[in-house]
Amino acid sequence: MKKTGIPDSYVLDTSAILTLWNDEEGADIVEHILRSGTNVSVSFMSFMEGRYRLWKSVGKEESEEFSKYLSLLPIKRIDITDSIFEKSIEIKATSSLSVCDSWIIATAIATDSILVHKDPEFEQLKSKVKLKALPYKSATRAKGKKKTNWT
Repeated sequence: MKKTGIPDSYVLDTSAILTLWNDEEGADIVEHILRSGTNVSVSFMSFMEGRYRLWKSVGKEESEEFSKYLSLLPIKRIDITDSIFEKSIEIKATSSLSVCDSWIIATAIATDSILVHKDPEFEQLKSKVKLKALPYKSATRAKGKKKTNWT
């Protein structure tokens, strides 16, 4: 940790990005992290997962808007590296996480970052990675309430 008490870096899970996009409970936490001046990264897999989820649920145009929105955020996309590749294989082989989630959590581990998420599945690996859980979703979700004022 830095002397200011702000961690060195975060990785946002797809659920954290969609929380901000949909202005769900916890969006203020994600926004605070983004405005804190600390390093914030996103796995390449979250870029893909967010886009395909939106395309499937609300259409291609919304998916393309999401891509533009991501480009406005102060985040760094982390692509595949050998260490992330090897760690994602290990996680997938030894846990019940999906392939997408294995890549995302491997990114947080490889970058020694705190994983910000809304996915209770990540809790099974809390001994291997630092986690910051946002309020978990209730049974109903808001759709189409995207936060458009990011600057």
